[in-house]
Amino acid sequence: MLGGVELLRAQYVQQRFTPHVHDSFVFTVIESGAQRFHHRGGEHIAPSGTMVIINPDELHTGATVHQEGWRYRGFYPKLDHLAEILREVEIPLKGTPRFNASVLIDPQVALAFQRLHLLAELDASALQLQALWREVTLLLFQRHAGIPIAPLPGKEPVAVRRAQELLLACLASPPSLQDLGRAVNLSPFHLVRVFRATTGLSPFSWAMQKRLAFALKLLREGISPAQVAADLGFSDQSHLTRQFKRAYGIGPGAYRDAIKN
Repeated sequence: MLGGVELLRAQYVQQRFTPHVHDSFVFTVIESGAQRFHHRGGEHIAPSGTMVIINPDELHTGATVHQEGWRYRGFYPKLDHLAEILREVEIPLKGTPRFNASVLIDPQVALAFQRLHLLAELDASALQLQALWREVTLLLFQRHAGIPIAPLPGKEPVAVRRAQELLLACLASPPSLQDLGRAVNLSPFHLVRVFRATTGLSPFSWAMQKRLAFALKLLREGISPAQVAADLGFSDQSHLTRQFKRAYGIGPGAYRDAIKN
């Protein structure tokens, strides 16, 4: 889903990592407890809500701070994965970008990476995961690795309109972001940016709004929530219920019953 990027979810209580290196970047979000580690000649503590950031080939360790241990979600992207994203927004990569902070305190970035990891664990659609991965990675690198701000997206009304048509044609099983970009002759990230500039939403969010609009129509016709969920490609009825309540403040079953009465 994320182009070969390795992900890890782990919890350790007594684990002690001896000095080691990775051939990739390490981005980990500490979800609970705290991690102590040696990195760049100093000792660091990463509490819950922060991120541990390690550049490729940097020696580091890992251990718990107290009896609770620590729980984290980790991403291990290689330089090739990141260079591809930056190329999509026309930012040239000169050498290997580096992070100066070992412990990153940026709640917005940490929550975005945590949400992305959770969505990947829940088998979210490729359309959603690929767009979010690009957005959070660019945010991290622009804020904390000195990457230039991406140029503003141009207007691509024909491509956006064509992407909307394609999404409407297969709402129950939307294409991946890469396939959608290929179909309208735009790079995946450029498509996300021009789509958002035109509609105010990512392709995934726009498609979700259309699925919910169709759900309203089917519920008004008396179709059961379970059947609506199946017809519109929601993973199950509870998935439909969560999205429906978030949008309309009422569950699909209650909405159908209210219309009937």
